Amino acid sequence: MLAQVHAHLAGRGRWFVVPVIATLLVFAVGGGLATVSAVSSSGIAAGSGRLVDVGWHRLYIECTGSGGPAVVLQSGLGESSSYWSLMAPAVAASTMVCVYDRAGHGRSDEAAGPQDGIDLATDLHALLERRGVAGPYVLVGHSSGGRYVRVFAARYPDQVAGMVSFDAQPADAFEALPDYPTFYRGLHVVYSLSPTLARVGLLGPVLGLPADQSTVAAARGARDELNALPTALRQAQALTSIGSHPLIVVTAGTGPQAGWLSAQDRMTDLSTNAEHRVVAAATHVSLITGADAATSSQAVLDAVASIRARTALR
Repeated sequence: MLAQVHAHLAGRGRWFVVPVIATLLVFAVGGGLATVSAVSSSGIAAGSGRLVDVGWHRLYIECTGSGGPAVVLQSGLGESSSYWSLMAPAVAASTMVCVYDRAGHGRSDEAAGPQDGIDLATDLHALLERRGVAGPYVLVGHSSGGRYVRVFAARYPDQVAGMVSFDAQPADAFEALPDYPTFYRGLHVVYSLSPTLARVGLLGPVLGLPADQSTVAAARGARDELNALPTALRQAQALTSIGSHPLIVVTAGTGPQAGWLSAQDRMTDLSTNAEHRVVAAATHVSLITGADAATSSQAVLDAVASIRARTALR
């Protein structure tokens, strides 16, 4: 193409066509690398985890530790099970802990179509049952994962031993957080473009995402979850109480949106045995992957201890 342009075009025509060819070359190389990366990722050894057929697709789950109640960790938007690499081992020292990949993320298969909160709760229930993880569970959710924890608890109340939330999205986010509708619209634009960026190998470099979040499948999964977010939040509002089961709400004190802290505080109304812990120096991410992961792990262990001893948190 470059040879033909050089031979037959001159002046403005050449200056117009050459950048187009260069852009196509970048996309071609990026797309090739993305394809190779996706194939390589699909062959990664699953460690101690396994793929479990839940009846409509396979989901990856990894459980470590022993004892009960089992702790189930629910990741935020676009995250895979690897997100919990600091917290899971700390919790596994005292009880069984399970991490998993929602459909389209990490090592799990893609779903046949978009899933709302009830679909994801059904997936998780089937996954835990077929993996042989006995309930009831301590359900732990970070960020957007908090809404999925609430939907699961509403659908399967007998499977709830306790709950822990880490800077979890309030079910009434669109109403309680004045900046959230604008924030959501911005995210919607980015996530709508992400599958296209992933196809040409630009999603990771543009957004600074790791390899397991930069595949086309992961981009589609995150996009579909974001599209279903308003529905999932409405479904999460079905949970109004978990009785006296322990509930610990952990909130990052650095950089919260307007209304975030008060919305987090209201989450404690879900249980008569609840605590709200604000980690002043923590950020939304550091609660899970940074220096504050140890503090977060302790919150989960405190919930487990309360259940085992049948005592109140306070």
